[in-house]
Amino acid sequence: MKKILNRLLSRMVITCFLVVVQLAIMILGVVFLQDRYIYISGALKLLSVIVVMYLITKDTNPMVKMAWMVPILIFPVLGGLMYVLYGHVLIPKKLRKNFLRVLQQEVYENVKGDNWVPAENLKSEPTYRICNYMENVAEAPLYKHTSVKYYAIGDDVMDDLIRDLESAEKYIFMEYFIVDKGYMWDTILEILKRKAAEGLDVRFMYDDIGSVFNVPKYYWKELESYGIKCMAFNQVVPFFATIFNNRDHRKITVIDGKIAHTGGYNMADEYINKIEKYGKWKDSGVRLEGEGAWSFTVMFLQMWNSFRYSEGSYNNYRPAEIDYSGVSDGYVQPYKSSPLSGENVGENLYMQMINDAQEYIYIFTPYLIVCNELMMALKLAAKRGVDVRIVTPAIPDKKYIYKMTQFSYKELLLAGVKIYQYTPGFIHSKTLLMDGKLASVGSINLDNRSFYHHFECGTLLYDCKAIEDVKKDMMDTFAESEEIDIPWCRNNISRVNILGAILRLLSPLL
Repeated sequence: MKKILNRLLSRMVITCFLVVVQLAIMILGVVFLQDRYIYISGALKLLSVIVVMYLITKDTNPMVKMAWMVPILIFPVLGGLMYVLYGHVLIPKKLRKNFLRVLQQEVYENVKGDNWVPAENLKSEPTYRICNYMENVAEAPLYKHTSVKYYAIGDDVMDDLIRDLESAEKYIFMEYFIVDKGYMWDTILEILKRKAAEGLDVRFMYDDIGSVFNVPKYYWKELESYGIKCMAFNQVVPFFATIFNNRDHRKITVIDGKIAHTGGYNMADEYINKIEKYGKWKDSGVRLEGEGAWSFTVMFLQMWNSFRYSEGSYNNYRPAEIDYSGVSDGYVQPYKSSPLSGENVGENLYMQMINDAQEYIYIFTPYLIVCNELMMALKLAAKRGVDVRIVTPAIPDKKYIYKMTQFSYKELLLAGVKIYQYTPGFIHSKTLLMDGKLASVGSINLDNRSFYHHFECGTLLYDCKAIEDVKKDMMDTFAESEEIDIPWCRNNISRVNILGAILRLLSPLL
């Protein structure tokens, strides 16, 4: 039943439903408003012309422009109206207002903390340009004295996460796209209830759409009854779908500002393979202990204060002074990506890592639906001799997205990119490794929704011991995955070329 409901509320179904509804309105208009229909039709066509002119002049990705202009040209009577009702560029006014209010009250120098390291210190390093961009444009401070542990699969996270939550003395902040009842969440919830009863500041955020079929509509009220401060992000009003666009896709746990967890896994049993949905579920994440954990504390509080304003200063949440100078494990740069910033941080970071790669760039992603610029970056990297490898799932969670991902294979293979499908099941990791020196682990998929519409986060790792673990995980994953070649594409994808082309064209709308 849950799977059926998920499909019914997929973006493709919603898009088709809106088209059908609006076509029905047009037919009714012809039948019952024959005398006035010519004027109504003319007004709607004029709206479509205005929308096309607006799209042409708007500073946004050309792929998104084209994806909207095609249905408008095909359905000039209703295309413009559909854009107005459902346009991706529309960010709910309340959402934008809340975030801008918080950002206007903050001073970046004050939210960095005292232990950040200027990117200028890495000016002689090959990763300087990336770290400098992330610091000065993405407002992501760089930290040094932080120990890092990399998790190659979600199964390995649970014991450490429980131990860290049990160690909390002042506060626990958690923010996840999905929460679902089961062993993982029930175990963690018991700890949160107990810690809240002990007087700790315990807060939990979940995305209302991400968890819509997993928990009751007002589940946040139940958590509040346990003493846990809780918020459902951007709660759903089930009408025309701009509310579906901007979701909180981040995964964050912070304990006392000293320890932070992030990655691709949510609070549900499939992420730790307690249940099997799509074969073996492979996810990845990192645990930070030390100065870098402060960035995730600030990220959480910024999101929380945007909807439930609680504190004007973050100083009360700064951890007690602990000497981490003995921890010499490279650099970490926690970062966030927001549709409100006007800067596509996730996409720009991935593009820069691909462009800067000298030896290799390895990528784990559940979805591969990218703009022309990123596609060209991948192909050019392979053509100049960089070893480009991408791992996607062998067992899909969303079949039409899977077809769109596979539709990119042949073009990339012809340019020299190596494609693997994770044979044991579904790879949900969002991890990039560049030249064995720089890695990104976080929540950002290689798709338009993550790049342009969701709130996301991740961590850049530079010169850390954990990078060796990332590389080992990637080499092990290549070994247990199927390498895709051109004959495979001919046998498995040729039948859906037309469908794949249409889906790829319309991918920003889905």
